Amino acid sequence: MTRHRSLEEALDALPKGIAPRDKAAAHRIAGAVLRRAGSLDAVLEPFLRREPPSEVRQALRMGVAELLLLGTPAHAAVASSVTLVPKPFAGLANAVLRRVAEAGSAALEGLDAERLDTPPWLWSAWHAAYGPAVRAIAAAHREEAPLDLSLAPGTAAPEGGEPLPTGSWRYPPGTRVAEMPGFAEGGFWVQDAAAALPARLLDVRPGERVLDLCAAPGGKTAQLAAAGGQVVAVEREPRRAARLRENLARLRLAAEVVEADATQWDAGGAVFDAVLLDAPCTATGTIRRHPDVPYLKRARDVGPMAELQRTLLGAAARRVAPGGRLVLATCSLQQEEGEAHAAPAGFVADPVRPEELPGLEAALTAAGTVRTRPDLWAERGGMDGFFIARWRRG
Repeated sequence: MTRHRSLEEALDALPKGIAPRDKAAAHRIAGAVLRRAGSLDAVLEPFLRREPPSEVRQALRMGVAELLLLGTPAHAAVASSVTLVPKPFAGLANAVLRRVAEAGSAALEGLDAERLDTPPWLWSAWHAAYGPAVRAIAAAHREEAPLDLSLAPGTAAPEGGEPLPTGSWRYPPGTRVAEMPGFAEGGFWVQDAAAALPARLLDVRPGERVLDLCAAPGGKTAQLAAAGGQVVAVEREPRRAARLRENLARLRLAAEVVEADATQWDAGGAVFDAVLLDAPCTATGTIRRHPDVPYLKRARDVGPMAELQRTLLGAAARRVAPGGRLVLATCSLQQEEGEAHAAPAGFVADPVRPEELPGLEAALTAAGTVRTRPDLWAERGGMDGFFIARWRRG
């Protein structure tokens, strides 16, 4: 939270010899702290006379998260947090956490958790865009997301899942995908139910030439290839392009992977029947899965991202054949990165129809675009926040 480094990067930096069980526990504790930092600080406030050093506050947050959110026995939660603070603060940490343990869950009662756990700039933006639904969005971010899978054609879903109306399969939070039967054989891939919609709405038919821009890590590329498209996948970053190739190899799906900046790529004049642009964005729609996003992004990041998306959209539009289709998607809840985008010159709206979103008609806008939110399908565990627009070239 203080080093502006993603949770995954921090976990990857842990010692190589750490046991998988311990790494999973670290991920669980860190996720709880990131999701509930505001509430944890509110619990600590009555017990702190002055602001402690940053490393001490982080250790205290971890201790409170273990005590009040994760069900860790009090002696273990207190002991583990005390060992993390510099010795001069060990007594303080011990005393504060013991008092929190005595208070128990009552320490969380009466808190405006949704607002406390949401950075003010996001709360303001979401309240302006979604009104009272901001509370439901914030509440969804406090819960760990389930695991969603997209299945390869002809593959049976692993046991323990729930079929979703849009075609994805959902499994409980904490499910380890690499240990599921069929993973190594390429039977499925991880993809949030909302993230699976853009490629489905592109409606690729066998034999069509399809372009996937900003393609890594490859879930949408896999969908397009599995639908029978002749796919060219463009990815700028070499490491992400390598991961895309690895994922396609595991899934036994074919696509041409091109390492290039989509805004500058020379396609030799080639045009495509269908183009998908899943544009880079602030990713505020993925906070359920990536609780570090609110601490990695700032309000000032939204404008430059929206401008990059407009540039990429222009590049994507140039690759669409006459009569062809273009889908824009962003995994952001910020309307500047979604609803503010207009059809490129020479394109007309191709509205999404209710029958294309079975069980998710609430995500369809009056303009025929799609706006998913984390609070949709709340009874099933929610979904990522996406904006999706579809156009057709004249």
